[in-house]
Amino acid sequence: MVFRRITHAARSVGVSQAALAYARKREQFGQPIAKFQAIKFKLARVATEVETARTMMWRAAWLFDQGYCMREAAMAKLFASEVAQRVTWEAVQIHGGYGYITEFAVERFWRDARLMTITEGTTEIQLTIIARELGV
Repeated sequence: MVFRRITHAARSVGVSQAALAYARKREQFGQPIAKFQAIKFKLARVATEVETARTMMWRAAWLFDQGYCMREAAMAKLFASEVAQRVTWEAVQIHGGYGYITEFAVERFWRDARLMTITEGTTEIQLTIIARELGV
């Protein structure tokens, strides 16, 4: 169970990275929209969250190899899946109406990210595990 939470965190990070890369490629008015200040700020914010989620996932995986990481695995799964939701939603927003059309990969990233918050324990289950491990 713990290992699967870590792999879910890894999948969430992967979906986030793919959505971020896809969003950076979007062009409008003959130029990448990543050049616009409002979009730059969105991309910078979500890139920071993705890197944080990635670091948490790697730490949980390292702790798994050391023996025990129930809390850290739950934290990594919780945070990474929620980051994936935010990142993919921003990617959909950046693509406008195209972001919602199934012909574009960003729509699939968004659906996949939503699934990550539900499978291998919902957000509430992860919070319960974390609270229990904190002794509260």
